[in-house]
Amino acid sequence: MKKIKYLVLLLVMMLIVPFTVFADEEETAKEDNKEVKVYFFRGQGCSHCAEAEEWFKSIEEEYGERFKIVDYETWYNEENADLMKKVAEARGEQDRATGVPYIIIGDKSWIGFAEDYKDEIKGQIDSVYGTEIEKRYDIMDLMASTTKKEEKKDSDVVSLFIVLLVVGGIGFGIYKARQKTN
Repeated sequence: MKKIKYLVLLLVMMLIVPFTVFADEEETAKEDNKEVKVYFFRGQGCSHCAEAEEWFKSIEEEYGERFKIVDYETWYNEENADLMKKVAEARGEQDRATGVPYIIIGDKSWIGFAEDYKDEIKGQIDSVYGTEIEKRYDIMDLMASTTKKEEKKDSDVVSLFIVLLVVGGIGFGIYKARQKTN
C-alpha cells in the first residue's frame, strides 16, 4: 500500500511538470526607451536607399532622441528579404512593397523615397513618439506575437500528450498494484 502512495505521488508530480515547463514567460522588463522604431528595408547600392539614409542622418540632431533606425539590408541578405516579404504580407502590402527602400513607422509605410515623404515621415515619428509605448502599433511585435501563439499551440499538444501518458501510467500502476495484492 505504501508503494502505491509513493507511485501516485510521483505520478502527480510528473503531471504538474508539463504545465510549469510550458508556461508562458512573463515579460518582466518594460522598454524604458521611448524611441520610435523606424524599420528600414534597403538594398546595398540602391541610390534611393542611400538618399533616405543620408536624410535620416541629417535629422538626427533635431529628432535623434525620438527615433531609432532598425536596418535590414535585403539585396544581399536572403533572410532579410524574406522578412520584408512577410512584413509586407502582414501589412497587406505584398503587391505594393516589391522594392526598396521600404520604410515602416508605426502603422504607416513608405515605398521608395521622395522629397514629399520627408514631412510625412517626421510627422509620423512625432505622432508615434507621443503615443504611450504600450499602445504603439509595431509590426514586428505583432508578427512575434502571432509566432508565439503558433508555438504555444504546439506546446499545448505536447503537454496534453504528456498528461495522457501520465494518467495512463497512473491507471496502469494502480491496476498492477491491485493485481499483486489480490
